[in-house]
Amino acid sequence: MELRLYDTLTREKRVFTPIDPARVRMYVCGPTVYDFAHIGNARPVIVFDVLFRLLRHLYGEKHVTYVRNITDVDDKINARAAERNIPIRELTDGTYRNFKSDVEALGCLPPTIEPRATEHIEEMKTLIERLVKSGNAYVAEDNVLFNVPSMPDYGKLSGRPLDEMIAGARVEVAPYKKDPQDFVLWKPSKPGEPGWPSPAGIKGLGRPGWHIECSAMAWKHLGETFDIHGGGIDLVFPHHENEIAQSRCAFHTGLMANYWMHNGFLQVEGEKMSKSLGNFFTIHELLADWPGEVLRLNMLRTHYRQPIDWTLSGLKESAELVEKWRHTMIDSSFSCDERVMKGTFKGRFIDVLLDDLNTPQALTELHKLHDWARRFRNDKNHDDLPKFAIALQLLGFASVADADATDAHKLGFVDAGRVKKLINERNAARKAKKFAESDRIRDELATMGVVLKDEKDPMTGEPMTTWEIAGR
Repeated sequence: MELRLYDTLTREKRVFTPIDPARVRMYVCGPTVYDFAHIGNARPVIVFDVLFRLLRHLYGEKHVTYVRNITDVDDKINARAAERNIPIRELTDGTYRNFKSDVEALGCLPPTIEPRATEHIEEMKTLIERLVKSGNAYVAEDNVLFNVPSMPDYGKLSGRPLDEMIAGARVEVAPYKKDPQDFVLWKPSKPGEPGWPSPAGIKGLGRPGWHIECSAMAWKHLGETFDIHGGGIDLVFPHHENEIAQSRCAFHTGLMANYWMHNGFLQVEGEKMSKSLGNFFTIHELLADWPGEVLRLNMLRTHYRQPIDWTLSGLKESAELVEKWRHTMIDSSFSCDERVMKGTFKGRFIDVLLDDLNTPQALTELHKLHDWARRFRNDKNHDDLPKFAIALQLLGFASVADADATDAHKLGFVDAGRVKKLINERNAARKAKKFAESDRIRDELATMGVVLKDEKDPMTGEPMTTWEIAGR
């Protein structure tokens, strides 16, 4: 089955065909580093991490380039640094370290490249000069602005009517604009703000507008046209719309990216997340109460294009599932080697994941794989456990897939080795008809939270005993 992705630009699900299979390229808008990222910010990070993993599975790790930028020049950054009375670089470096630690705890792989906006000023200025020269941008009161009417099909990505775009909440109103939709590419720096020598013949120091940053970084690391551009649905307009305008007009291309992907909004317990409602949570805060795998699973239980309702009950359900999966890996009698399945993993799980990252359906298939993996977890003649482990890894649950008996104590599990020893002793007592001893061992296991299940081995028909932790 081929990979199919929903493209926001064409509004249809299309077969993914990379420009160059030897270098699949993806750009995703990253954090503005002025404060801890909230749980809504975690959604695109997790979603596109799954896509990154899937692309690497399909095309090979060395053939996929994933760029996620760091916005480290912004009005919010300036204001927060001034509020804390610290240098801007100190704020952005510290905030980025926190972000990196948080998303690593969510099981996310580091992108191939994480460019910082402030390290790409020259590329931004080059694009601005090109746009001014082509007549797509102009200078007004030491600002450089993109002239939206110069691009006839502006607005195609968002599909917004003209009056709605003009009234957009993030479109700045200024008297020096030729058209209300025109947006800033470069603006003069105020005293105390970061500044660089300005382009387009402007004297004095200035700094880039938000949109030009991503166009420049994508161009630098992925080229004039690349495969996939992703982000949250809130970025469709004006950010991604403006990126398209800048990049297409600067390079005279029909497309900036061949596929545009956007994840849906996140709300908390049925309401929009806000500090005033007391339901605003950062990733950092949630990680203090929940393992990263639980937060990740809770995110993937809803299809990425649909709105997600973040609830306490959902977190509890996700926690139970993660513990079940980890317990199965800990209780297995042999390790899972990824090489067993590498390049050959086929089946319903991978098929639904290839269908526009249908993670809810993939999780349904994962549950089935888990049931088989648990049943045959000690049988090396079956590949169910390796299949389950690789499926976990593809969804970003590598720490669960790699769990073994050495993790039991650290993770709060019972000692799997001791449980197995007691079960063997109980079975020996039962075989010798020492039922009092058998019952004593069963009761000892019960105090450890272990529930026994006596059944027949599906392979031999012989009696066998399986176990699990109560409530898992």
